[in-house]
Amino acid sequence: MTKSILMILTSHDTLGDTGEKTGFWLEEFAAPYFVFRDAGHEIVLASPAGGQPPLDPKSDAEDAQTDATRRFKADPAAQSALANTRPLAEISEDAFDAVFYPGGHGPMWDLVDDVKSIALTEAFWAAGKPIGAVCHAPIIFKHARTQTGDYIVADLDVTGFTNGEEDAVGLTDVVPHLVEEVLKERGGKYAKADDFAPFVRIDGQLVTGQNPASSEGAAKALLDLLG
Repeated sequence: MTKSILMILTSHDTLGDTGEKTGFWLEEFAAPYFVFRDAGHEIVLASPAGGQPPLDPKSDAEDAQTDATRRFKADPAAQSALANTRPLAEISEDAFDAVFYPGGHGPMWDLVDDVKSIALTEAFWAAGKPIGAVCHAPIIFKHARTQTGDYIVADLDVTGFTNGEEDAVGLTDVVPHLVEEVLKERGGKYAKADDFAPFVRIDGQLVTGQNPASSEGAAKALLDLLG
């Protein structure tokens, strides 16, 4: 049966005060996008501002390319879909069966505090629908709460970009939050693999992936939850 999956990307393109650009990480979008599309599901892309989300230029470098990113670059339909994301303000949870958040550093500045994104996350949770987030995207759970007022990730098995990985890319003192610390502060049962190794955690309707290498695995886990 065809399901409708919402993918929410960042609209933020500035890497703090560094003068460098950021955005979403290409692999973290492309791998899940094709996992969902190849399974025959409908995909709707959205972002706070709508339109073309900013691409982190580092994720477009040659050493960051994967089979999924190369496939994306050869797929005009996928490129057109990405260039025309819907504004989050137009999105309602009840039109979708699941939601997936690709990472990149951009969400650390916009989606973390975006009122509409938080409301959507809480609505998907309350409806018992699968929620996936990979790498930096689990920062969306910083403010998201259950209907009883608890943080969604409290007492759940979770993962996300590690402190060691942030340090390895030299951005510990640039980012406004550390994903590992936020998930722990919100009561999540945080675990991790070696830095930059694939690692996915599933707890009930929640799927989280540690880093770009975890993108495909997280997307497949979300599909499993959809049945």
